[in-house]
Parts: sequence; structure tokens; C-alpha cells
Amino acid sequence: MQIVDLHELAARQLAPLLEEEQACWLEELHWDYRPSSQLIRKFIDAKSLSGRVALANGEPVGYGFYVLDEAKALIGGLYISSKQSHLNPAKEILRDMLGEMRALPRVRRIEAQLMPFGGALDAAMAKEHFRLYTRQFMLLPLKDAQISGAPMPSGLRLERWDDGHFESCARLIAQAYADHIDSEINDQYRSETGATKFLKNIVILPGCGQFLAEASFVVRAEESSELTAAVLTSTVSMGVGHITQICVVPAFQGQRLGLRLMDAAIRALKSLRYHALSLTVTSENKGAVKLYEKLGFHVVKKFAAAVWEGAE
Repeated sequence: MQIVDLHELAARQLAPLLEEEQACWLEELHWDYRPSSQLIRKFIDAKSLSGRVALANGEPVGYGFYVLDEAKALIGGLYISSKQSHLNPAKEILRDMLGEMRALPRVRRIEAQLMPFGGALDAAMAKEHFRLYTRQFMLLPLKDAQISGAPMPSGLRLERWDDGHFESCARLIAQAYADHIDSEINDQYRSETGATKFLKNIVILPGCGQFLAEASFVVRAEESSELTAAVLTSTVSMGVGHITQICVVPAFQGQRLGLRLMDAAIRALKSLRYHALSLTVTSENKGAVKLYEKLGFHVVKKFAAAVWEGAE
């Protein structure tokens, strides 16, 4: 087994591996990974993506990559071919990338949410002093959706997403995730500036599927322009939607706004003839998990969100 720098290979050399990865995303998660894979290929050929490749007899059997965002590094992917009978290539790729990232003077934090196709790297991440948070990928066949039909509380308005909501939605996210477990996993939730970056990634860029405004909604008080809650939805494959964000400001929690927003998104998707909806949730967020189970979601896959901070 040989581990080489990702810059040493062209995208065409990784094509069979990338196609196998795409098949896993589609089969297990109902997610069309081709747009992400095309971006990865583009950045590989531009030599602008940092990472490692595992070679067995000269053939790629695994790869991983990371990106930098100021003082943070994000492991964007790590995939090992199903033809490998063990996780050693993944562990070696991870070790090499972590060594490179940690050697960068400005990197003080590393985040990773790696989907385990073929085997989890939880033990390897823990050994590298990452904090781990269990997350769940959940799926709802829309024909089985349990819609409540509850009306919106008096004084609140449900509106379809509009790009004019961008700034107020960033404020909403920062407020909703103050002292929340998910702000420990993703530090973009900790500030309005970070939330703006997060929103750009899911609304403007294809960071989590293709944004679907027709199934995205916000809630605000009738006399205010500030948002109290929001649900944002994307398309991840033909007929399959994904909830990229749902949040409620603390002052309005406990009024079942999350349930009403999910109802609205589900109704919109069904009217568009979508047949399934997915989302991810942190297992420790028991209230949200209970809500999704009530709606008919079931767990497809569990994975770990991992965080390393230099001070640790």
C-alpha cells in the first residue's frame, strides 16, 4: 500500500473510485453525488484540492481531501473502495492528512463528518484526539408522512423563501444555535458571519444538493421583518428532497413551529411529486429526533461528526 499526494494524480485516474463512491451515495442514501464528484474532479485537475490517495499495485483504492477556511480545516471526504477488506488505507490517509493540516500554523480547528461506506473511522478519530458526536441520516417516504395540519399560531406568518430573507435568516441561525450541541460540531453556527457562509453554501452553491425555494419556508411575526423560524430544502436526486436547515429562535421554541415548518415542506414536496425526504440530525438533540420519528422518518445510517481543536 502506498499513500501519495492527491496533486500527483489526474481526475481520470480516480474515475473508477469516484464512480463507485457515487453508486454508494445513491444506493444507500438516495443521493445523486455526481455534481459533488464533478466539482472534486475539476479541483483535482486544477491541483487546487489538498488530500491523499491510497494506491494498491499502482491503482487508486481510496482517497481523501480537505479544504481550509481561515483557522479551520474541513475534511470534505474520505472514501475507500469496497474491494478493500479492511480500513487500513483510510486510517493511513487520515493520519497523513491530519499531520499536514496540523502542521499549518493557522489551523486551530479541524471538522469532519464522514459518511461511513464500508466501515466507520470513529476509533481512529478518537485516537487522534477528536471529540465525536453521533449523527443520524434519516429518510421519510413521503407516502408515509404523518402531517399534523396544525395551523400557525396567531400573530405569525408562514412565507415561502425569498432571497430577501438572507440576512435575517443568518441572524436567526446564529440566535437559534447559541449554546446548542450543533454549534460545537459546526462553528459557523456561532456567529452571524459564519451563518452567512453556511447559507451561501446551501442556497447559492451546491454544497448540499440544489436549493429548492419552492419547498423552503420562513416564519415571522406579522409586525416584524425579523424571522422567528425557517426550514430550507434542497433536491439531492430525482424526486428526493433534503432538509438542509430547520431552526427556531429560543423565544419561540415550544410552539411547535418546527412541526409546522416540516408540514409545509412535506406538502410542497408532495405537490412537486417528490417521493422521499431526508435529513441529518445529532442524536443528542432528542427533541428533534422525536419530532422526525413522529413524522415517519427512520434511520438509514449513523455516522460521527468529529471535531479537533488545537488547544486540546
